Amino acid sequence: MEVRRTVPVKLDVTDEQADLLHETIDEFLWAANYVVDAAWDGEWAETRKSVLHEETYDEVREQTRLHSNHVQSARDSAVDALGSVVAKWSEGEYASLPTFTTPFCEYNQRNATFHDDHASLSTVDGRVTVEYVLPDENRDTPHSEYLHSDEWEPTGATLHYRRGDFYLHVRTKADVDDTEPAENGTVLGVDLGVKNIAVTSTGVFWSADELNHWRQEYVERRTSLQECGSRWAHENVQAVGRKETGRFEQYLHRVANELVGEAIENGCTVIAFENLMDIRERMPNARQFHEWAFRRLYEYVSYKSEERGIRAEQVNPKNTSRRCSSCGFTHEDNRQSQDTFCCQSCGYENNADYNAAKNIGYRLLRNQTGGEGGAPVGVRLNSGMLNANGVKPLPDSARAGVHAESPRL
Repeated sequence: MEVRRTVPVKLDVTDEQADLLHETIDEFLWAANYVVDAAWDGEWAETRKSVLHEETYDEVREQTRLHSNHVQSARDSAVDALGSVVAKWSEGEYASLPTFTTPFCEYNQRNATFHDDHASLSTVDGRVTVEYVLPDENRDTPHSEYLHSDEWEPTGATLHYRRGDFYLHVRTKADVDDTEPAENGTVLGVDLGVKNIAVTSTGVFWSADELNHWRQEYVERRTSLQECGSRWAHENVQAVGRKETGRFEQYLHRVANELVGEAIENGCTVIAFENLMDIRERMPNARQFHEWAFRRLYEYVSYKSEERGIRAEQVNPKNTSRRCSSCGFTHEDNRQSQDTFCCQSCGYENNADYNAAKNIGYRLLRNQTGGEGGAPVGVRLNSGMLNANGVKPLPDSARAGVHAESPRL
């Protein structure tokens, strides 16, 4: 089985190298935006790579100093973004054409060479050799596990520029022995939120209080430093940002490990999340930070669960917070507050996030065929298995351990 991992690495670059990388990123973004403009005919957007290649490749090569592979990668980035927009249009949803402004540039094995402690990257004016800023070799880190291992092969990378530094997100792959999936095909539903970062259909809650508190602390600290305006303050803003990201990622790794552990403990073969597209529009209180945290948590759970023979999937979240997980009645008045769910039809009451987690699991269940091949046949709950026939209680020995904050059924 092929497994893929991405390792972010900070780069140590000279001023001259930084200038070349900035120029390369600027021209890469220009190329991607050029493809978007060429794809739009005034009514619809073209998303076929072959067509857009014919329409844009020669012109982009003439107008930029990009390596040919950069031109193709810019086109592919534009097509991927356009595909998401067109998918929304097809569903009758509003979406504007993508505009590329965030500093990034794609690399593959033809325009980059990756080593244990450095990389050679193509720019608009030849190649530059950039050194990695690596953690202590004695520490067990993704760098030591993937970058320095002969078993993992680098396949490409994305160059990012943020807060005054360049980062290379190196993509790697390896062939590992297939993990035997769990015998019982069951689903663990997971609801994501601002108050509770995750709630499972087994009734386990992970509070977001720490994340939100840390976030507010860092916002206030950065604001105070930015008001100083000194060079020292500017450097400290960058340091605070790096510390902030590291602290959040460490916390999200822990939550991801516990989510996967919950799935293993309950014999689940699938962990179901809501689709993260437009999640800030669906969560009025969510900020860009929360969207980042949700996506990062899903990424962590995806690769951690894959190693254990469990897959993570996303489902359409429509009405999962308004649907009664007991009788199926859907109405906006069912969700009475951020915390409370009360069905207007059958009177079922419970924590709103827990009710949504069960619905997310059940939404995936309805999308599956069930039966052979390890396909999901039920949703794991803290009082039984929800299947096509309703709730079937489990023996005490098979029930999930319920967190102290778990709601009643």
